[in-house]
Amino acid sequence: MITLYHCDAARSFRPLWMLEEMGLPYELKMLPFPPRVFAKEYLALNPLGTIPFMVDGETKMTESSGICHYLGVKYGPTPLMVGPEDPAYGAFLNWMYFSDATLTFPQTLVLRYTQLEPEERRNPQVATDYVKWFLGRLRAVEAATANAETLCAGRFTAADIVIGYALRLASNIGLAKDFGPNVAAYWARLQQRDGFKRAVAAEQKAGADQNVAARVRA
Repeated sequence: MITLYHCDAARSFRPLWMLEEMGLPYELKMLPFPPRVFAKEYLALNPLGTIPFMVDGETKMTESSGICHYLGVKYGPTPLMVGPEDPAYGAFLNWMYFSDATLTFPQTLVLRYTQLEPEERRNPQVATDYVKWFLGRLRAVEAATANAETLCAGRFTAADIVIGYALRLASNIGLAKDFGPNVAAYWARLQQRDGFKRAVAAEQKAGADQNVAARVRA
């Protein structure tokens, strides 16, 4: 059984969504955010104290987009993956890496310096600078979705899951109002997927069942 450690609306939503799209059995363990502060015992499992943390037999992973790639390859074949024989393979990999390194990274600084730090340590200038960073990088998604329903390969793939999470995070921290028209329409389409809806429902149910409160969102 795959075990996924998850915080409400955190990066671990990427593998949760992937699991639901693939129909794989899993156990979802909810933690308060950030777990390194509010669930110190979790450090014995994942010394980084970060989310996600996935355990699949002897395999242990902490990188959200990497976990999606792992699931697709190990438990495929699945149309969610793009193989090296496909002309879109390079684009697929680029989006998989772009998702966290380029899109989610600046958002974490916005979240930190507007909500997570104590009041006296919050920094509007840092937040403003990294909002601009994020929106600048988001132009790549705006261009890619100008004439396509999805990012690559002519179908919904894991690339849409990992980029879609970045859009969910942006929405949760109040940045969706700045989406371009193509990104806004793309994000609306993603939210209509049954797999996305199941992942949100699983997140909410696990939080309620395990008595872990949802995060306060912008």
